[in-house]
Parts: sequence; structure tokens; C-alpha cells
Amino acid sequence: MNAPHDWIAPDWPAPPSIRAIITTRNGGVSRGAYASFNLGLRCDDDPAAVAANRARLQQHLPQPPKWLHQIHGATVADADTLGNETDADASVARNAGTVCAVMVADCMPVLLCDDAGSVVAAAHAGWRGLSSGVLENTVKKMNVSPARLLAYLGPAIGPAAFEVGADVRDAFIGHDARTAGAFVAHREGKWLADLFMLGRQRLAACGVTRVYGGGACTFGDAQRFYSYRRDRITGRMAALIWRTVK
Repeated sequence: MNAPHDWIAPDWPAPPSIRAIITTRNGGVSRGAYASFNLGLRCDDDPAAVAANRARLQQHLPQPPKWLHQIHGATVADADTLGNETDADASVARNAGTVCAVMVADCMPVLLCDDAGSVVAAAHAGWRGLSSGVLENTVKKMNVSPARLLAYLGPAIGPAAFEVGADVRDAFIGHDARTAGAFVAHREGKWLADLFMLGRQRLAACGVTRVYGGGACTFGDAQRFYSYRRDRITGRMAALIWRTVK
């Protein structure tokens, strides 16, 4: 599908019934630090501007997105039955038209579907979510063979910009020593972490090997992406996925 503005239409071999969009910071009405397509209601932007941006987004969707109250955890919600925002960092949908959505501004959005186009999911995967199993929980919730799944890694803070401490590195290496390759020593007590590599490793460990995307750095492209690590006061982008009616 074609994405409006400079939004991202994932380049992956998803079935024709699958639709996905990842917004950028462009195409909206927010101003200042939130310019211009901020979709987050919890970052002190003008609520009227956020509502206008969400209304513009809705023009490209079959239903309002099933927004989550993201807490950097590993809980996965059922988007088909989700009402008001619930504490979760991923959602899964089987009904046509249900829009799974996560918001990001450095954390990695991960979109998933099966090769039959029967189920979709969106996950918010920062280091805390990744290390606590948000991707594994999402794959399990999709309830199909992992070999049948495809994943797309959206824009996130890149490996040249994501400096972390020993606590982050230890959280991954303590789970799987092979993740050491995703960390490069930077300065005393600090490492540069590769979220994209960590995401691919976690997906591969649970049987998902068809993984696309990855590499677009939110921190390094201020014209296109919001970045909390870069700006602190900033907006939020969204990654959205849904099934169409066959």
C-alpha cells in the first residue's frame, strides 16, 4: 500500500489482506517541540492538536486504533475485545478491521502477521520490553506456528546512538549469552546497544526467522522522526497494522 506524506509502508512480503503504516513526525498540526504529527496525548502537547492529528490518521484506517497504555512491559492485549486503554505493550487481532497500534519515539515498533493473513500484532519493544519477553509473549498470543510468521522492525534508536549501562547489557546476557554481540564497549561502564539485533535474536529464538526492516534510526533523523533520547520533550509516532475483509 502507498503511505501518505513520508510515512512508512513496510516493505515486506505480507499477504494482500494485510495493511500497515508507520507514521513519522510529518503531516500534522502540532507545533514547537511536538511538530507536527504528534499522536501522543501524554506528552503535554495541545490536546486539540493531537485530536486533529488522530483524525487525519483515521482517514487512512478502517476503524479507530486500539491504543494501549504502554508501560515498557511484556503484557499482550486482545485488540478485538479491547475497550478503554489498558496497560499493555502489544496487541493481537484476528477480526478484519481491528487496528493494532503502538506509539514510539526511540523504542522499536515490531509488526507481525502470519503468511495466511489471519492474524496481526503490534509490539512496543524498547530494551525493557525486549528483555522481559514482549516479543515472545506476542508470538505466543498469535497462536500460530512461529514458522508461519513475518515480522517488520520499524524505526528505533540506532546502534550508534543508544548508549546503555551495565544493567541493560546484563539483562540480556543473563538470559542469553549470545546477545553479547549486540553490545559494543563505548566508554567506561557504557555500551552501545543494537535494538534491531536484539529484536532479531529474540524473534529467532522463538522460531520467527522471516524478519524485515530495521536500521532506520530515530535519533539521527530529526527531520523525520521523534526521539525521546535526543530531545526529551517530543511527540510520538505510531505503528499500525490490520487485516482487511477478504
